[in-house]
Amino acid sequence: MEVEAKFPLKEPDKLKRILAEKGSFLKKKLEEDVYFNSPFRDFKESDEALRVRKDEEGVTITYKGPKLDSETKTREEIKIKVDDFEKAVELLKKLGFKPVREVKKIRELYEVEGVLVCVDHVFNLGDFVEFEMDSEDVETAKEKIFSLAEELGFKREESLRESYLEMLERVKSNQ
Repeated sequence: MEVEAKFPLKEPDKLKRILAEKGSFLKKKLEEDVYFNSPFRDFKESDEALRVRKDEEGVTITYKGPKLDSETKTREEIKIKVDDFEKAVELLKKLGFKPVREVKKIRELYEVEGVLVCVDHVFNLGDFVEFEMDSEDVETAKEKIFSLAEELGFKREESLRESYLEMLERVKSNQ
């Protein structure tokens, strides 16, 4: 299970300095995603996601199941590495999946106390921080994530459950 909590971020540079002191800077990368909807069911209604991601590490097709908890974005995640971004997108289109939206972000990754901390600048949306752990013990991971987040000044009740895709779709519909 991927256990994740996300927060809006007002001072990214300040947080990056603190994260570098408390833990380890891992890398900075550009992530380019194409999200799809299914011909079999509406992923917006079922709270699922299917995307193809391209970054410096390669190309990945990822399925995310429905969120399992009311406070975080905890969900099942299945990832498959592939060789070619354009062919992966084309394959899904040929199978009837419809591209919904592209999401681009610059992500800086840190590791702090066993938690992956991602400082994200999402194009056309803004700055956010995500705290992530992969664990079968969801409750323990969730408490560790929220403990670190609170230590860094983020309030548990301010955690965002929306994905970047959902946020961008909401912004689009409000225009």
